Amino acid sequence: MRFSNQRDDATLSMQYGCLYIEFSRGAASLKDAVLSAIRDVRRAGLGAEVLRVDECNLVTAAEIARRIGRTRLAVSQYISGVRGPGGFPPPECHIAEGAPLWAWCAIRFWLSQNNIIREDDCWNAEVVEAVNRELEAARQRRRQPQLVAEIVREFARK
Repeated sequence: MRFSNQRDDATLSMQYGCLYIEFSRGAASLKDAVLSAIRDVRRAGLGAEVLRVDECNLVTAAEIARRIGRTRLAVSQYISGVRGPGGFPPPECHIAEGAPLWAWCAIRFWLSQNNIIREDDCWNAEVVEAVNRELEAARQRRRQPQLVAEIVREFARK
């Protein structure tokens, strides 16, 4: 399938009844690549809505270890404060007793601030997080415009 800008850098697939599009796109930055991919999907006339980018924001300790190329033990020690500077971000939620999930963006920021990963990697996580939050906010505004307007007015108060 060719998109309107004649790029041929997307692979479409279905998983659990959802359309997934994986891009291999060159751009000046991740932000530019993501935003141009979203524009292209919207222009392609697929009848699909972009729900999110990089679908997995919540990660287990094992996934953190895998993503940063460290052992599970090292990550466990970061979490407990035995290793590193301390102050590891708290979990976002628990799917079951003893199975916490962390926000990848918060983990990336902590890792970057403590010179465990490159700052560029942290910025990319921030870009993905910002895009996903805006996509979700837009869906919420369409579903419940009055509720969102009321909340925005409340937050605008000083």
